[in-house]
Amino acid sequence: MTSRPTAGARAVVIRGARIVDGTGGPSVHGSLLLDRGRIAAIGASAEADAPADALIIDADGLVASPGFIDMHAHSDLAVLRDHEHLAKVSQGVTTEVLGQDGLSYAPTDDRTMSIVRQQIAGWNGQPDDVDFAWRTVGEYLDRVDRGAALNVAYLVPQGSVRMLVVGTENRAATADEIARMQELVAAGLREGAVGMSSGLTYVPGMFADTEELVALCRTVAEHGGFYAPHQRSYGKGALEAYAEMIDISRRSGCALHLTHATMNFGVNAGRAAELVALIDAAIANGVDITLDTYPYLPGSTTLSALLPSWAAVGGPDATIERLGDDDVRARIRYELEVLGTDGCHGVVTDWATIEISGVANPELAGFVGRTVADIAAEDAGHAWSGDPTALFFALLEADRLATGILQHVGDEANVRTMMAHPAHTGGSDGILIGAKPHPRAWGTFPRYLGHYVREEGVLGLEDAVAHLTSRPAARLGLSDRGVLRVGAVADLVLFDPAAIADRATFAEPRQQAAGIPWVFVNGAAVIADGRRTDAVPGRSIRRSPA
Repeated sequence: MTSRPTAGARAVVIRGARIVDGTGGPSVHGSLLLDRGRIAAIGASAEADAPADALIIDADGLVASPGFIDMHAHSDLAVLRDHEHLAKVSQGVTTEVLGQDGLSYAPTDDRTMSIVRQQIAGWNGQPDDVDFAWRTVGEYLDRVDRGAALNVAYLVPQGSVRMLVVGTENRAATADEIARMQELVAAGLREGAVGMSSGLTYVPGMFADTEELVALCRTVAEHGGFYAPHQRSYGKGALEAYAEMIDISRRSGCALHLTHATMNFGVNAGRAAELVALIDAAIANGVDITLDTYPYLPGSTTLSALLPSWAAVGGPDATIERLGDDDVRARIRYELEVLGTDGCHGVVTDWATIEISGVANPELAGFVGRTVADIAAEDAGHAWSGDPTALFFALLEADRLATGILQHVGDEANVRTMMAHPAHTGGSDGILIGAKPHPRAWGTFPRYLGHYVREEGVLGLEDAVAHLTSRPAARLGLSDRGVLRVGAVADLVLFDPAAIADRATFAEPRQQAAGIPWVFVNGAAVIADGRRTDAVPGRSIRRSPA
């Protein structure tokens, strides 16, 4: 698949850079010419062939790299409403893959759009400056094409598709319903989606059994796409959940991209080698597998995601009504505190690891940045004082399920093991809303190159750049992005390898990265001398029909 750059950007000569071309090969010093949205020349001819009015950038001491591709992003609304989109372009991201975790805003109808908007408000908010007038994947991508800060690829969200056809009930789909879901997935892929995502700990995607997923993945494979599942567990039973995804890929013939692929929670500390062995054995047997991770320990989701799946049947309004029943609360409490809910990956909830990152109700703002355990212990005089599970229920009701959380459940050894895998790519999984969102939304890519490359040496520079550029481009089927070569689209980053660093922290998460003075999208500078320009050259990247 080839791409269409934005025409009309001013020609640029990047003089004397250390060129890391994205292939993983050794770097070279030289110059590049960017013209008409593409790389027009590399080496001595770059300056000789430049138009007289070309912008000259002295890149001495800087690395020229392909733009970074965020394989797991939650900017589905941000790309439409925030044309600055500084969180991503300032860290060198030039393409994002949206439609993640099986829930997004296309395809939908009027009924399901209303449900999805409420269900994933903790990921994207409930903005009043978006009209939500689209319904199909193609119409959503058309909206992106009105102008965005960066490029967008989209995954058909399996949970949204199931909601359209089956609803939010916990039951097996009929043969006719599976056929209709296949039609919707195929339509989304024909309209330009690059694959299909699932959220198998989220309602209603989690109610799909293996056979249903195999059938849908056969459709994805027929159209040349890939499957990107958020699997059924990243805690207790994680390896079994990974094995199911690999089995689906093998049986359907569909390429597999394991999203935020790690082993979380205490039950999996130090066990990433077991996951690597499972992946490597499948690859050796011909299964096409890639994966992405973020370079942090905590995860991020919504507070309502911790509920058992049966409590979320019927959609957000039904869930809130259900929470008013004392018997229901007692059942949920038992699963949270004793059994471990499927929403919390089969692990008993440790409220000391659950930090509130954002709320929709301004009356709850004082809870942000604190764990559920601390709030329950420190705030006296409430019905939930001393009882974190009671506080959990109170927050769900008061914030109408829109509360965002951080889960402090990661393991450093696992993170390092997974990022070193040859099938690895980078994905921020960044949620952009909330008072204190996860810093990965602003810091993922500079953290890879600063902390884990320069400071820790987990990866070499050229190898790390390949992880973040050409490897994800190959998974997306892009033949002219993710590498620096003549004729490639001019998605490009200039960074200082001695200074690049994530400055976003858990206390102050919205901090622009250091050491990235220039970022180009389709040949147009979106970051110039470290500052955001007014350019919106990003467009949808659509998979050509297979």
